Amino acid sequence: MKYRLFTPGPTPVPERVMLRMAQPILHHRTPEFRSVLARVEENLKYVFQTSGEVFILAASGTGAMEAAVASILQGRAPVLTVEGGKFGERWGELCEAYGAEAVRHKVEWGHGIRPEEMEALLEERDDYQAIFLTHSETSTGTALNLQQIAHIIRKRSQALIVVDGITSVGALPLYMDDWGVDMVVAGSQKGFMCPPGLSFVACGERALQAIAAGDRPRYYFDLRRAHSAMKKTDTPFTPAVTLILGVDEALQMIREEGLENVWARHRRLASATRAAIGALGLPLFSDAPSDSVTAVRIPEELRDRDLVGKIKARGCIVAGGQAHLKGKIFRIAHLGYFDEGDMLVILGALEEALAECGWDVRPGAALQVFQETVDQLRQGR
Repeated sequence: MKYRLFTPGPTPVPERVMLRMAQPILHHRTPEFRSVLARVEENLKYVFQTSGEVFILAASGTGAMEAAVASILQGRAPVLTVEGGKFGERWGELCEAYGAEAVRHKVEWGHGIRPEEMEALLEERDDYQAIFLTHSETSTGTALNLQQIAHIIRKRSQALIVVDGITSVGALPLYMDDWGVDMVVAGSQKGFMCPPGLSFVACGERALQAIAAGDRPRYYFDLRRAHSAMKKTDTPFTPAVTLILGVDEALQMIREEGLENVWARHRRLASATRAAIGALGLPLFSDAPSDSVTAVRIPEELRDRDLVGKIKARGCIVAGGQAHLKGKIFRIAHLGYFDEGDMLVILGALEEALAECGWDVRPGAALQVFQETVDQLRQGR
């Protein structure tokens, strides 16, 4: 059976990227590789919409998160972590691991922090060294209005704004410099359409200053080393050469499509999928759904029917819930190398799986609504 990934990481890898990675490997201390690295660094700035630096690490997205925390912390200055899901909680865990005085603000899973909530937090205290946010919470399929929240922080605090963009970069609108965001982390296996193994840390000028002043012990994840090497178009340690070749190809694909067109494609796929899910009588989990991944509540009467397993039996792999949401939701990704045809496949598999579970399904209902919604969005209605 042919399996198709609909998970929010790893995501499908384009054939073009796979073929590029199949080429003979380059030595990383050569002019040939440096020319690739220079192009990758420039195209990464385009995707992050920054004139700052974007560091490349041979690590998963969590490695980039750790590098951000380890590199900017100073003394016992307090930090604020906003936690509305599994990966928001990871910010708090990392900050505590590195000895920060972490104020861990919990938000109900499936909700983004409200503007008035952020205002109230900063009225209580405005001396945070950094505020850690999650742009797209992968575990709940929830998007944060980052532009609005960053504006509030900038107005009331000097805190660095550090963002987990792991399932938002390359999928959701993000203007890092224009919105006043200081650091954004991302991973290769998401919107960058590559295998796992690389992560990225985009840094503005304030973040670079904090990195230079940071006082936490660090070695491999020391962004000072990365910054020094970058000035010579180099890396401090052996890079994941093959993956960087793949990212080079993927970034060129993003350039060819155009970043705003990439964002529009994600918005179109997600909006039409959400409409189709509604046509099947299934509720969404999030009240602020992300265009990267749609989280769907599994009705109580279906929770013992192994709906995710039945979808997999039809060749489609979706993600289940995490932590206390295990068995209560499933998640369909729209992240990276997806188009309308892919969504029709997963919706067809979902219809069949629901019917097998005894759910009242009109065959083709989701597919029809999906196609109608896509047509409307294409026509600007």
